Amino acid sequence: MSNIDIIQYASDAWTTFWTPSFWLPPNITWSDFKDKEDVVYPKFKEICYPVAYSIIVVFIRLIIERYIFMPWGIRKGLKPTKKKMIKNVLLEEIYMKSGERLNQSQLVSLAKQLDWSVRKVEQWIRYRKQQNKPSVLVKLTESGWRFTYYSFAVCYGLWALWDKPWFWNIDECWTNYPHQTVSWDIRLYYVFQLSCYWSMLFSQFVDVKRKDFFEMFIHHLTTILLIIFSYTCNLIRGGSLVLIIHDFSDVFMEAAKMFKYIKWQRGCDFCFGLFFFVWTVTRLIIFPGYLIKNFWLTAPNFMPMFPAYNGLKYLTVVLFLLHIMWTYFILKILQRALLSGKTEKDSRSSSSEASATEDHSDNTASSIRLRK
Repeated sequence: MSNIDIIQYASDAWTTFWTPSFWLPPNITWSDFKDKEDVVYPKFKEICYPVAYSIIVVFIRLIIERYIFMPWGIRKGLKPTKKKMIKNVLLEEIYMKSGERLNQSQLVSLAKQLDWSVRKVEQWIRYRKQQNKPSVLVKLTESGWRFTYYSFAVCYGLWALWDKPWFWNIDECWTNYPHQTVSWDIRLYYVFQLSCYWSMLFSQFVDVKRKDFFEMFIHHLTTILLIIFSYTCNLIRGGSLVLIIHDFSDVFMEAAKMFKYIKWQRGCDFCFGLFFFVWTVTRLIIFPGYLIKNFWLTAPNFMPMFPAYNGLKYLTVVLFLLHIMWTYFILKILQRALLSGKTEKDSRSSSSEASATEDHSDNTASSIRLRK
């Protein structure tokens, strides 16, 4: 195949991908999305910029973590370095081969070879495992960054949406669709959110590893697709409501985690209680009972359906199913809290390499990693 054929094939594929019959309502073409005096339409190129902007977000995150939350954590008594451990060539070799999966007979054998007690061998393996996981200070800085991001997202989102008619009446999301103007503040809100979600998708591979890594990856990818699809189809009104409704609970969740890391249990319990209340109201009541219901049942009364919109509807359902799964784990935390008198280990998303030397109560609800 010649270069000309390849270029022609790529051009045909691009044209097919952008077919109006998929992305737009019937009898609407891309030429109808040209700006008018009273209507400014979204441009697809604007939604491509956040991929590059995510790099800037990463640098901002590093600055906030290093110069704000790391010094704060150190002042609160968290150690910037881990406790040094005794180096042992034999145990290091065994650990690299089998990790902590050693039976009692193997432990006894190693203890005899080293002239150690079995308990000392077990302790060495626990300490060695602890070296592979991030310190509490690192976890604090990560939560501090996410707390900053979610707090700003909520504040800016409320400011941008407060005077918008669809914020108070969901039916306004479909009025005069697709000829709805997009103001600069809503454009900025979308670009900011997408930039942060791209950065979270990339940084997930270097952040503290959680048991729900795959679920979070699906969640971030689903949200990115929802933002891109809704922006391309000018379904920004509905998309902006989905975005802001998911930000509220995360502010309290990250605050609870930070308080737990600095060992302020009362603050952790209080924020976790607020988190659970806000989570229930926003993600289990408002999101399915108002937004998803309106998207599925009310929107068809205002406009004809088309494939891209149907895809968006199913993406919201994917998000809600993730919420149900995470709610199950939250309820397990609450059950333990009622039994122990305080919030305890998060069975869903504590680090998959959590140290066996940590006290059970140190693995708390504040280590929840619920996202949008």
